[in-house]
Amino acid sequence: MMDLKFDQTHIWHPYTSLTKPLPVYPVSRAYENKIVLEDGRYLIDGMSSWWAAIHGYNHPELNQAIHSQTEKMSHVMFGGLTHQPAIDLCKKLVELTPAGLDKVFLADSGSISVEVAIKMAVQYWHSEGKPQKSKLLTVRNGYHGDTFAAMSVCDPVNGMHNLFNKVLQKHHFVESPAAGFKQSFTPEAMVEMESRLARYHNEIAAIIIEPIVQGAGGMRFYHPQYLTELKRLCERYDVLLIADEIATGFGRTGKLFACEWANISPDILCLGKALTGGYMTLAATLTTEKVANGICKGQAGVFMHGPTFMGNPLACAVANAAISLLFKNDWALQVKQIENWLNEWLQPLADYPQVDEVRVLGAIGVVELKNPVDMQKIQAHFVDCGVWIRPFGRLVYLMPPYISQRADIKRLAKAIKSWLECPNDKTEG
Repeated sequence: MMDLKFDQTHIWHPYTSLTKPLPVYPVSRAYENKIVLEDGRYLIDGMSSWWAAIHGYNHPELNQAIHSQTEKMSHVMFGGLTHQPAIDLCKKLVELTPAGLDKVFLADSGSISVEVAIKMAVQYWHSEGKPQKSKLLTVRNGYHGDTFAAMSVCDPVNGMHNLFNKVLQKHHFVESPAAGFKQSFTPEAMVEMESRLARYHNEIAAIIIEPIVQGAGGMRFYHPQYLTELKRLCERYDVLLIADEIATGFGRTGKLFACEWANISPDILCLGKALTGGYMTLAATLTTEKVANGICKGQAGVFMHGPTFMGNPLACAVANAAISLLFKNDWALQVKQIENWLNEWLQPLADYPQVDEVRVLGAIGVVELKNPVDMQKIQAHFVDCGVWIRPFGRLVYLMPPYISQRADIKRLAKAIKSWLECPNDKTEG
């Protein structure tokens, strides 16, 4: 049996107190879309392990990709050396991502890909003789990661990082897009953004935004036209556009990349999470020839970043296999089926008095409640129901693996329904 007492007193879990730790559930193995607990219970996974394990767990093709690569080399430094898995992966990314993104920087994690993107933007303008263009502009309710530059462009008031506001660089924030994905879009939606650009574009290096879906900042879906207009404003005011597709990339919204909903191509693109099918940590930051050449003609002559595990061969090998599996499995059909099932089983929950709104896009389903949940109680309830759902705040949401079947989505939705019908106190406090 696992030593849960040691875990509870010595191991820090994400966003969890060590003095008042939440219970953790010991996992012995995982396969397909199932997480098996040490006591033998199995849970249908509704989270894709924080949105990354899109092909499920213990997949034979992904296992084989890692096994085969270990027999050649698990790691080799990327400074002065290269290898086939990295070359193959970068070729795939250049081919699949929006047009013009043909320079690839491989990094360690999604948060680091955002750090890299911000550094690219700032160094580009420094190389162009405009070092004053060092600020970022973004929208509220955004989330871009937990490292320092990434924290600085998360929501400064309602986000998870307001504790650090005094040590973070100050950037520009405007209100988040008001029009929902299926609502009417009006030009007034861009007034504040354009006003801020008109006044401060000389100091703004880039706008950073999560295309179409604001993830951990509230699981909000906004109108594609907002993104179209944002790209137009960036071009007009000579500001770069950074698209953070760490959560949305590789099919999650119903398009391979969420930027495709607006038919735009950013100047810099951040990828992570599903890139390796959830097997290993790996990220990529792609940019254009214009930005890359601009950086390299400047004072430094090189881009000033170089992670130790950059281009890790194991991670690149499994990423290649995960991308190939996307198309072998017909990801578009898988995601469309999940979207239909989520609509079928989640939309009726909008009638419950505790529910503020239900929304579905691609393989994302959100039940937004009127009050925050009691995490310990709701987690225990879901485990008792045989599902793994990890809410936050007022949001009970599903981002299941693409291999999920109709019965799986029904079981996940029924667990949420049973919680709403539970007579016990369901809110915090």
